Amino acid sequence: MTLAADAIELPSGQTMPVLGQGTWYLGERPASRQDEIAALRTGLDLGMTMIDTAEMYGDGASEELVGEAIVGRRPEVFLVDKVLPSNASRRGTVQACRRSLRRLGVDHIDLYLLHWRGTNPLAETIEAFAELVDAGDIGQWGVSNFDLSDMTDLLEAGGSACATNQILYNLTRRGPEYDLLPWLREHRIPVMAYSPIEQGRLLGHPQVAETAARHGVTPAQVALAWLLRQERVAAIPRSSNPEHARENAEARDLQLSEEDVAALDTAFPPPAGPQPLEML
Repeated sequence: MTLAADAIELPSGQTMPVLGQGTWYLGERPASRQDEIAALRTGLDLGMTMIDTAEMYGDGASEELVGEAIVGRRPEVFLVDKVLPSNASRRGTVQACRRSLRRLGVDHIDLYLLHWRGTNPLAETIEAFAELVDAGDIGQWGVSNFDLSDMTDLLEAGGSACATNQILYNLTRRGPEYDLLPWLREHRIPVMAYSPIEQGRLLGHPQVAETAARHGVTPAQVALAWLLRQERVAAIPRSSNPEHARENAEARDLQLSEEDVAALDTAFPPPAGPQPLEML
C-alpha cells in the first residue's frame, strides 16, 4: 500500500490537492480570529494548499477570514467556494460568485460548487458556471451533497464538466461506498470528503484510538489516513489551531496496514445496501 498522493487529477486534466483545509464555522468568533488565520497559514506552509469555504459560512465571514489568511499567497492556494442553492439561478449564481470574490479579495476561484441541490433547474446553474469559467471568475465547477440520482440528473442536464462532488464521508458515514463512490470513480469524478473526523466525534472511538496508539499518532490522523488511502478521495479537515493543522498535514505520511483497515472495517462496517446520502 502506498502513501497518499499529493494531488488528484480532475476530469479536466488539472489537479487538486489531496488534503486541504475546511473553514465551516471559522470567522464567526472575533476572539479566535488570529488563531484561525494562523492555522490556515500553517496548513499552507505544510502543503495543505486547498482551502474550502462557502458563502453560507457565517454569511460570508468565513470568506473574509480566508481572504485575510491568503494575502500575499494567492498563487499557491487552490481555492474552493460554494454557492447556496437559493442563489443558484442563471443570474443569481453569477452575482453570488462575484460577491464571494469581493469578500475573498481575489480575482478568481479555482473550484466553485453548488452547495446542495435546490429548486433552481440544474441546467441554469450549469449555464451560469460556464459563463463564470468563460469570464475567468472561476477555473472549474462542481457540486456538493449530490447523491447518485442527483449526479445522473446533473449529467443529463449537461453537467459533464463537473470536477468533483463534495460529500459527507468518513469512517462513520460509509453509505456512499455502496453505489455513489463506484459511480463517481467510473466517471472519474473525485470525491472531496467534508467532516472527515465527524466534527471530532471519531476521536474518542476505541478502535480509532487503538490504531492511533499502535502507530504513535493521533486518532485524527488515523481517520484522515483511512480516507486518503482510497482512490480519488480528498479530505478537508477543519482546524482553528496551528498545532492541529500540523497534525492534519502529517496524516499524509501515515501508512495503515491491511490489519488496521480490517479492524476499522469491523468497527465501522461498510454498507450492505444503498443508503441515502447524509448531510451535516
